[in-house]
Amino acid sequence: MLKILLYPLSLIYGLVVYIRNMLYDSKIFKSTEFEIPVISIGNITVGGTGKTPHTEYLVNLLKKHANVATLSRGYKRKTKGFFLVQETSNVENVGDEPLQIKKKFPDVTVAVDENRVRGIEKLLEDQSQSFDAILLDDAFQHRKVTPGINILLIDYNRPIEEDHLLPLGRLRERCYQRRRANVIIYTKCPDEITPITRRIIMKNVNLRPYQSLYFTTMVYGTPQAVFPELATQTPVFATEGEKPAVIMLAGIANPSQFRSYLEASTQLVDELVFKDHHNFTSRDFKQIGKVFEQWKSKQAFILTTEKDAVRLRFASGLSDELKARLFYVPLQIKFLDSEGKSFNKKIVGYVKDNRSNRKLHQQNNW
Repeated sequence: MLKILLYPLSLIYGLVVYIRNMLYDSKIFKSTEFEIPVISIGNITVGGTGKTPHTEYLVNLLKKHANVATLSRGYKRKTKGFFLVQETSNVENVGDEPLQIKKKFPDVTVAVDENRVRGIEKLLEDQSQSFDAILLDDAFQHRKVTPGINILLIDYNRPIEEDHLLPLGRLRERCYQRRRANVIIYTKCPDEITPITRRIIMKNVNLRPYQSLYFTTMVYGTPQAVFPELATQTPVFATEGEKPAVIMLAGIANPSQFRSYLEASTQLVDELVFKDHHNFTSRDFKQIGKVFEQWKSKQAFILTTEKDAVRLRFASGLSDELKARLFYVPLQIKFLDSEGKSFNKKIVGYVKDNRSNRKLHQQNNW
């Protein structure tokens, strides 16, 4: 019944998105192209494709070769306009994902602005910096900027061909709009993909001559204390033997993979799941404390995601005893079958070539 009610809304939404894209394709709506290399990372569905770890991969890759900055809208922040993110910034002012990136890469410039054109212009106005590249986080639908490389992320476990437009499904726009991408990455893949599965995916994608296709998987790291000044013991994960008792705490779009990881390497005794980018309240802290008390006799740890940890660091309603047992699991991506070398070469080559062209253009203007 609900699907029947949502179907006409999905048709209306699809028509609006189609007209908007058509106006950009026909140049009626203006899209700004900058001299500086701009790389966009985004998806065609609502949340849960791994944008932040892929952005962090690009930051880590490019900072070795160039002065790179990241720009996002700062989803769910309570401020407006352009802000430079500092390590001491409040999550409510800049958003959780930009703050996570800044804490992980303190020497990299991280900025937020809901107007990406203005945000790039503000970064380029900074006389103390000479940026070689700008990464736009979650910008596949932000067509006011024309990126030099457009990276589209698709969740391997949620094929977009079988999905529907919002609000009936999770699609922000129709599948054929992936034609705008230069690079398509299937994320959250298993460690190995059979050749026939690859061929099926390539057929579904209908790869164009200017497009490249890659596959990545998620790699979880060693648990880290959210409040290291209080932690006295660290959970040790194991696939066999005695496993630590763990309560899962997650406020992300799709916690299923995180749950599966914990089930395989810990004794998952309970879970607390909130919506994506959830801002924790005093009521939530009471709920977390209540569940923690239930499993305290088993010396349970609370395991959360890296993104949730950024918000939880500002928590004032958790006891010190609970904080001492609160850990996050860092997350990285890995390309399958050594495809990372090809991807790295493509990205670094684009930045180096266009950085040189930009500097030559500036010298000629001078």
